[in-house]
Amino acid sequence: MANQAALYNAKGDKVRDIDLPEAIFGIVPNVHEMHRHLVRQLANWRAGTHSTLTRSEVSGGGKKPWRQKGTGRARQGSSRSPLWRHGGVIFGPKPRSYETQLPRKIRRLALRSALASRKDSMVAIENWAIETPRTKSVVSLLDKMGAKGKVVLLVREHDDNLELSARNLPAVKVILSHNLNVKDLLEADKIVATQEALDHIAEVFAQ
Repeated sequence: MANQAALYNAKGDKVRDIDLPEAIFGIVPNVHEMHRHLVRQLANWRAGTHSTLTRSEVSGGGKKPWRQKGTGRARQGSSRSPLWRHGGVIFGPKPRSYETQLPRKIRRLALRSALASRKDSMVAIENWAIETPRTKSVVSLLDKMGAKGKVVLLVREHDDNLELSARNLPAVKVILSHNLNVKDLLEADKIVATQEALDHIAEVFAQ
């Protein structure tokens, strides 16, 4: 049975069903590679700006707290020892990059798998045809298409009117087809893609 998606026009009326590329939407999703891609994506988003002060960086502690011998207490060389309150931190986090890499074939397999796993949640639209930015027009159109919950709008190129209309909707996210990622695909309850975006996805990932 061919993989198909409903195609809607700019008014939200269903036109027909279109076939989705078998090379992408007909595969068995590789869950392991999707997980690897998701872990990489989340890791690469980390700022890595966490930082703690070592004993050489905290203020104070220049003078030896007490003499070496004769006090009955343990010897101490600084009041900023990691063993003391307000002292430095042992092996604490320092700024670093969490960025990791995956081979190109693995990344594409993960994206194809994510698309294949969400084929039942995908619908297509001929074009948005939004002449002026208006959130109500996007909400009305999504309601007609049955797009509820978290919705991802896949487009080929930037559309200022669409992006301005959708930015006030916290559950709606506009993504360019060349910025496709596993996280947004898996989190979405509905994926609405333009025909141009689907053609671009087929061109890139069907190979």
